[in-house]
Amino acid sequence: MNNTPKIKVLQAIRQGLIGGGESHVLSLVDAMDKERFEPVVLSFTDGPMITRLQEMGIRHYVIPSLKAFDPSCWKRVKTLIQEEQIDIVHAHGSRAASNLYIPTRMSGRPLLYTIHGWSFHDDQPFLQKQMRVWSERLLTSGAKANISVSASNRDTGVKHFSGFRSTVINNGIDLTRFNPSASQNNIRQELGIPAQNTVIGYIARITIQKDPLTLVYAFKKVLEQHRDITLLVVGEGDMKEEMVSLAAAQGIASHIVYQPFRGDVPALLQAIDIYCLPSLWEGLPIGLLEAMAMRKAVIVTAVDGSKEIVADRQNGLVVPVRDPAALATAISTLHTDVPLRTSVQHAAAVTVNQHYCAKGMTRQVEDLYRDVLDHQN
Repeated sequence: MNNTPKIKVLQAIRQGLIGGGESHVLSLVDAMDKERFEPVVLSFTDGPMITRLQEMGIRHYVIPSLKAFDPSCWKRVKTLIQEEQIDIVHAHGSRAASNLYIPTRMSGRPLLYTIHGWSFHDDQPFLQKQMRVWSERLLTSGAKANISVSASNRDTGVKHFSGFRSTVINNGIDLTRFNPSASQNNIRQELGIPAQNTVIGYIARITIQKDPLTLVYAFKKVLEQHRDITLLVVGEGDMKEEMVSLAAAQGIASHIVYQPFRGDVPALLQAIDIYCLPSLWEGLPIGLLEAMAMRKAVIVTAVDGSKEIVADRQNGLVVPVRDPAALATAISTLHTDVPLRTSVQHAAAVTVNQHYCAKGMTRQVEDLYRDVLDHQN
């Protein structure tokens, strides 16, 4: 019998909604070796992720905060770390890391920081970008170890920060859950989508990062040539109202089906034919990996993370950012060219099965935990 005390790890994420980072945390705590590690999850908002943690039997806390570097929550975070006797703190994303930075140092615990895409981008106003570069420099230099979810994210860190070091550990997904051969509920029938239609899936937070407006303009162009096609939009976000209004103004609302965030993502993916992710930036998109695992044809933009996974016309299609015409052409191509669609679907599933498994990802993270604890001063 193993009498070695378990290593208690606090996993911290900015919000309880289900997005890429939150899905990553759920996969990580689910696949973690419970004989050696005990995960505890901290979120700064409530949401469906918290419900899922309850179902999984994972200890979890919500400390409300909507701001980065929010002093009002630091005392409660420090108390949580101390009362739970946390051994190592793992922050996912800059918002969570900013509110763990001071409490972790005050508690004398090591901090790990997973970079799920950087908070600074070239299209930001100069001062905003400089402030975010400064904050990321602070967070990465103060962490005992950094994890980049993609090689391109690591390379961006090396470019911006002198002495930046991180371990690249690609995101992984639960291949048992995202199994294209498993039986799922008939979402098309539930939502009244014609069985013969090609269905485009946009399953994401509806924010500027995911560029929903370019998708609407592209879909309008597609409908000018093809009518047997439906766009399924699943998600919420601060641009949803604008997306809905634009689609109505373009006269295409009757071809779009909207759904809020749902937990039955494998069933949603089984219902679509083409997964579309027109992002302006990415870390290593988990939603994309889930779609590929479900043997779906994918269209992505040529941004870091996405283009690291998808090779154009091999396991998906790659288009420029903010280019409705190119996106419309890609959608139409996969709609009409069934042999190409079938080819990239199968190649997509092979890619994920070979390189992006949650269990393999988790073993690498656990090795890093042990290494950090072994080298504490």
